[in-house]
Parts: sequence; C-alpha cells; structure tokens
Amino acid sequence: MKRLWLLPLLFAASAVSAQTPPGCDTPESHQFDFWVGKWEVFPAQKPDLKIADSLIEKLYAGCAVRENWMPLQAAGGGSLNAWVPGEGKWRQTWLDSSGTFADFKGGWNGTAMVIEGVWPQPGAPNQMTRMTYTPHADGSVEQAGETSDDGGKTWTASFDLIYRKAAS
Repeated sequence: MKRLWLLPLLFAASAVSAQTPPGCDTPESHQFDFWVGKWEVFPAQKPDLKIADSLIEKLYAGCAVRENWMPLQAAGGGSLNAWVPGEGKWRQTWLDSSGTFADFKGGWNGTAMVIEGVWPQPGAPNQMTRMTYTPHADGSVEQAGETSDDGGKTWTASFDLIYRKAAS
C-alpha cells in the first residue's frame, strides 16, 4: 500500500517523456550539413585570392551549426545557426569583432540554404541582406550575398564567395 503513491508519479513521468521533443536528428536539422568543415574562402571573381579561413562545426548534439569566420586581413566573427521546428525555419545569429549583431531567418529551397535579415549598415540601418549558400558538385560551397533598400522588392548583389575544403 505504501508504494501505491509511486504509481501516479510513474504515469506522470512517462507522460512528460512522451511529450519531450525529438532531438536534432530530423531531416531539416541536417539541411546545413553540407557547410560543415574546415574551409579556405575565395572571392568568386578572384578564385586564386584567399581572403579567409572558416571553420564550420556541428555542436550541441547536432542541434547547431557554428561558423568561425577568420579573415586574413581583419578581425573575425561568427555565426550560430539552428533549425527551429516551432518556426519551421532556420535561424542564424551573427556577431563580429566590430560589434555588428544580426539575425537572419530562412530555409532550404531544394538546392540552397537562403536566409534573410536586417544587417545594420552606417547610413542604412534597415538594409536587408539575403545570403544564399549553395553546395556544388565539386564539394565547394558558394555564399552569395545581396542587399535590398526597399524592403526586399529588389535585390543587388553584394558579395560572392567560394568555400573550398582546406587541406587536412
């Protein structure tokens, strides 16, 4: 009789565990895996001019993708990226050594990861930025940036980078 009080606790515990969300092993949580690795980064227009190293890692039991951006001629920055099931979107938070902080949202469009957000610029505090990360058959990844000053109606190319796997 003394142990009967344990029964409701066991049922409550099993109900809570049944409601626990799955880990980060869904198809969506793997959509950015193509970017994971140690990279050398080059402008698409100058494929022999290395401008940065970038280390992209899966962290927190696969729930996050972290970028450590290390330019050769300036201080760096980084991003933390995650699939947010409740929003049905990927989120990226960027912070760099200049104090720039930006949030982006988006997702996989079938061929590339596309994220958008406001990237504060001097004189253009509401300028939108769209970044498209495209995996290529040769194992490289292209990151193309665009900006919009009219709320996303029109876009202008701002950068185009190629990530190539670094030698081990």
